[in-house]
Order: sequence, then structure tokens, then C-alpha cells
Amino acid sequence: MSVTYFAGAAYRALTACKDGPSLYDLCDPVFLKHIGGNAHIVKFYKTALGNPALRPLLCRAGLPELRDESRFKTLQQALIRARDDDAPDWAAIGRPVADLLDTIKLQHPAPQPASTPSHAPTLTEIDSIIRSCAAHLLRSYGSNGFIPTYAAFNLIGDPDMHGRELLVALTGLNSRGYKNSTLLFNLARIFIARSPAGQLINPPWKGIAEPMWPPIQIRHRSAYYDAFFTEALLSFLETGLASSDQASSSHHAIDAMMDFCLATSREEVPSHDGSTVSVITALAPLPHPRFSRLFAQIKQDLGFGIYVPDCDTTACVFSAATQTGSTDPILDQPLLDFYAGYQVGGGANEPLVTVPLNDTIDYDGGVVTWIDNLAGERPFGNDLDPTLNLDILEVSFRNCARWKAIETPKRLATVQGIIGFQRRLVASGAFADPKSHIYYLPELYCAYFGRCYAAFRALPDAAQLAIDPGGAFAFIRLRVLAYVQDGLIAAEMNVFDAALALIAFGHLGAEVSSFTPALHCIVSARGEGGRKGPFKAYEWNKMKTPTRILVGGPEVTSAFVLMGLALARRAMNQARA
Repeated sequence: MSVTYFAGAAYRALTACKDGPSLYDLCDPVFLKHIGGNAHIVKFYKTALGNPALRPLLCRAGLPELRDESRFKTLQQALIRARDDDAPDWAAIGRPVADLLDTIKLQHPAPQPASTPSHAPTLTEIDSIIRSCAAHLLRSYGSNGFIPTYAAFNLIGDPDMHGRELLVALTGLNSRGYKNSTLLFNLARIFIARSPAGQLINPPWKGIAEPMWPPIQIRHRSAYYDAFFTEALLSFLETGLASSDQASSSHHAIDAMMDFCLATSREEVPSHDGSTVSVITALAPLPHPRFSRLFAQIKQDLGFGIYVPDCDTTACVFSAATQTGSTDPILDQPLLDFYAGYQVGGGANEPLVTVPLNDTIDYDGGVVTWIDNLAGERPFGNDLDPTLNLDILEVSFRNCARWKAIETPKRLATVQGIIGFQRRLVASGAFADPKSHIYYLPELYCAYFGRCYAAFRALPDAAQLAIDPGGAFAFIRLRVLAYVQDGLIAAEMNVFDAALALIAFGHLGAEVSSFTPALHCIVSARGEGGRKGPFKAYEWNKMKTPTRILVGGPEVTSAFVLMGLALARRAMNQARA
């Protein structure tokens, strides 16, 4: 988006005609000078919403409904109860906010159809971009001592977060601080979306994955990211394109990242049989996440003081460690026994799923996200994401023999329960609906299914048959290929979309000719990242609460492009052989 667009949007926000009370007319009397009550919600308001940077943009954003004095006072009284009550009734507090939230209209991206290029880029062009992306990752590692990822707030929120979902979150989340931030962020969304400020905060973009707009991005490190970057560097080494120096640097970075994952980020948690299990926490204690001092304090102020382990980070780290040939004894733990305790069964979505934002899908057989720590804390409540469950399957296939997954009936039942969950999701078509996903895009689900499918197909034929006698993987493969072929690559893409398409196609054995649109998109976008890398930062994953928080970065884009091109390169070479 051009400087002219942002300048015009800022001008319209700053000069808009005020059409009713603003966020600050409503909230300043409640939070600015108050002493007592819940200190966190007061501090959150001052830090996140009442700050000097945001105030000029929203001070003229008014809601005509709030001219009604009784409605204004009802909403203000709800905020006072959130501030002052020892045990707030969050359903009652959230209701007037939810009613207003249902007045905003947000939509997911709907890219226009695009023509298909006639010829694919050359292998020389592909190799050059692979080398450029790998050099970017290694350069970033050398400069930082790790490969960073970034988080950015989009205050307009997620299109799937309506009034009902707000109430689900307020009543299902465990942490009062997290409830506070969810309530106030969603209140602010209404004023933003219904004013010219929305055009500045949420500008349009090309393709599906959302670009991460500057200037506020929080750099950090996580074992989840280190596991992902490890797979990207392994992919680079497998291409044979690395120089001797690059190969040495890649191995050094991989070893260091695995140490960070398996040692620094290891945490003991209670299992359901009374024992303890070693899992991997997404954010290790300070100073390991490498936040700046400013953002470390802001993280605390926004209600993210406690971060517990999760099933996804644990699965991805175990998978990456397995791929590196690690002999760490942690890998001998049959994670399937542990995951079984977090698996939804018998149609009972409660009490495991306490924040069912995507309860339009059938959870049966799926594994929830968050793991209770030794203190019994689970500040985010719990949810269930389909893509996370693909990661659990993938690591189980990689460790099938080690964990005796087929020979142990309970473990096999756990795997087959997850497969059944995935098959029903895809058969219903819900996998293609963004509302079905908590942390990821449907397009990323397709790429990660490809990754999972490749691990499944690497098993002996007899093992594949024992795990999937009904042919669920073959069924899902065809549906995912059709979605990517007929939807994603048939429309305008950005480079991140294109990388996801190549990963899905490469792993699922698509015709090489189908790679052409995605390859052209990547080649033509090279250099868009300017000084930060070959490509821009895009949405990799997200959180829907307390508001839409995107996670990604230029390095993440380079890693996805590298992996997608490596798969395309391999398929193209095989087709020529």
C-alpha cells in the first residue's frame, strides 16, 4: 500500500466529523483517574487504548447509538463492574459490548481471479531465490544469535469475532487479565471499524495472508519458531545448493536451535496418570524470548504474564528434533499417551474446550491446544485447532516405530481418533472456512496437511494400512488439492500464499504444471522486502483473542518460500529425469 493511501487515511481519521460519544468519552471517566478496583484493567486501558498514539485517531470516532443516555450508561456501568467487582459476571458485562460488536461488518479477503502464466520460471531463477532466502536466514541468525519472529496487533480484530464469540471468550478464558484485554480490545474494535480510522488500521491487501504492516512489531523468540526454522534449513541442505560455509553455518544454527528447544524451553507438566512429562513451552522464561525491555513490560501490562506449554510447540519441536537425528531421551516419551488425556471423545466438547470459538466443527477425536503447567494454570482457557492436530499426526508418524504406535492399541486409537476428526472436517468442507480455524488460515492447513501426508507416506505400506484402513488420507489429499488448485492459485496471490500452495502441491504429488502460477508470483515479488529481506512479512499464524494478533516476519516468509521452492525444484527435476 502506498504512502499516499496511508496519508489520505490518516487525514480522514483525524478530520472526521464526530457522530456521537467516542471511546474516550465512554472510558476516560471510568479508568483514567480511578483508584481501587482491578488495577490491571485500568493499566491496560491506559497502555493499549488511551495512549497518545491512538487517541488522536479515535477521538473523533463516535457512535450515534450512544447518544441514547440510557444505552451509554448501561455500557459504562458494565465497564465499572468489570473494574470493581471481585467476581465479575462476564456474560452480563459483555452483553452490551457484544450487541454493539454485531453492528460491524468485516470480511475475509476475496481475491480476484487471475490468469495463468504460460511458462514456468527456470530452475536457475528458482535456485537463485532459494539461495537468497537461505542467506537471509543465516544472516539474521548471525546478527541476532537466533532467527527472530514478530508479533503485530491489528486492532480492527478478526472477521469471525462477533458478539457471540466475545461472550464465549469472556466466559471461557481463565485469566482475569486476559478477559480484561479481550473486553476492551473488542470495545475499541467497534469504534475503529465504524470510523475512517479503520481504513488506516486495516488497509486492503493482495491475496489471502495478511501483510504485517509497520511500525509496531514485537520481536521475540520461541521454540515453535526455532523448530520451524530448523526444518527450513534442513530443506536448504537437502537441495545441495549450500556452499561449504553455508552448510557449516546451517548445521551450527540447527544445533543451537535444537538446544534452545530441547533444553532451554523444556518444562515438566503433570500427565493424566499422575506422572510428569517433559514438554516444550512456547515462551521460555525471560530473558530467553528476547523481548526488548519495553515490550517485556507491555506484555505484562496487556495480560500475557503467564504463558503455559502447548501441544503444538511440543509436537513441532519433537518432529524437528527427530529430523535432525537427535538422540535426546526426551524423544523416547510416547507423546501419544500424554495427548490422549487432552483428546476430546464421545462427542463431549466440554470441559476440555472452554473457548469454543470454532464450535461449528465436530471436535470429537481432536486434541486441545494448551497444557496445564505444574501450578495448574491455563490462562487462555482451552481451544481446539485443526492444523495443530495435523502436527500431532505428523510427529506421531515420524516416531511411529519408536513409540510403538501401531502395536499399542490405545496409541493407535488416539491416532485414528485424530484422523477421523480430520476426515469429518474435510468431508464437510469446513476445512476451507476460516471460522473453523483458531490460529491458522485454511491455506496454511492445506500446506501442513501436505507435510503430514508426506510423513504418513514415508511409513511402510503395512503401517499405512494399519493406521488408515479406511483411506482417509487419500480422501483428504484429493479435497485439499482441489481447494488449492481451484481456489488459491486461480486467484491473485501474494508471495506467502504462493509458498503455501507450493508446499501443498509438492508434498501431495500435484502435476508439475500446476506449480506455474505460484512460481511466477514468487519470482515477480523478489525484492519486495527491501533491506529487511527478499520478501515482506506476512501472516503465518494469529490469535483471535484478545484481538487479532498476527505472527510472522521477513524471515518467516523467506523460510516458507525456501521450503516451497525446494519442493517444486525436486518435483521439476524428477519430471525431467
